[in-house]
Amino acid sequence: MEKNRLSRRHIIQTGLALSLTSSAGSAFGGIETMPLTPACGVDSKLTQPQTPGPFFTPDTPLRNDFRGDGSGGQEMTVSGFVTDQQCRPLANAQVELWHAGPDGRYDNQGFKFRGHSFTDDKGRYDFATLVPGLYPGRTRHFHVKIRPVDGPWLTSQLYFPGESANNVDGIFDKHLIMAISQAGTLIRARFDFVVRA
Repeated sequence: MEKNRLSRRHIIQTGLALSLTSSAGSAFGGIETMPLTPACGVDSKLTQPQTPGPFFTPDTPLRNDFRGDGSGGQEMTVSGFVTDQQCRPLANAQVELWHAGPDGRYDNQGFKFRGHSFTDDKGRYDFATLVPGLYPGRTRHFHVKIRPVDGPWLTSQLYFPGESANNVDGIFDKHLIMAISQAGTLIRARFDFVVRA
């Protein structure tokens, strides 16, 4: 095989990343052109499942903007794509997000910093929220549940790069680190889920 010849996997990944980035708009800002996180393709692996933790609440409202749920936190977006193992975007997949508020506490009585939305026809999801606070025993993280149409639920967590508590959190998984960028004071986080459809 020639050295300069592109692999099928590279072509699939690059094509999907470019087409999704150029065609999917967002109320919270576009996704920069970068490889999928984690990459899907011929040898792809499903996104790792993790525990939902003790603070999951079912029947969250349909909403993807949590910025009014608290104060004192830095605004951020969490966005990305949901694909199958062949890099095909999954439209209408349910994406649920919940996390501690900037004070490190979960709202277990209502739905602050909790909600769900559905991917668009390009498989894109996005949420606008505030950076979650820390609480004893855990590193900074988001909880997520993903369900493709007619597919099984994936429950997992997402992590921030460079957090010192990553080294001591027994649940932390480096494969679930988000890609982070910053635009002014706004933090943008990206993670692409590869799920069984």
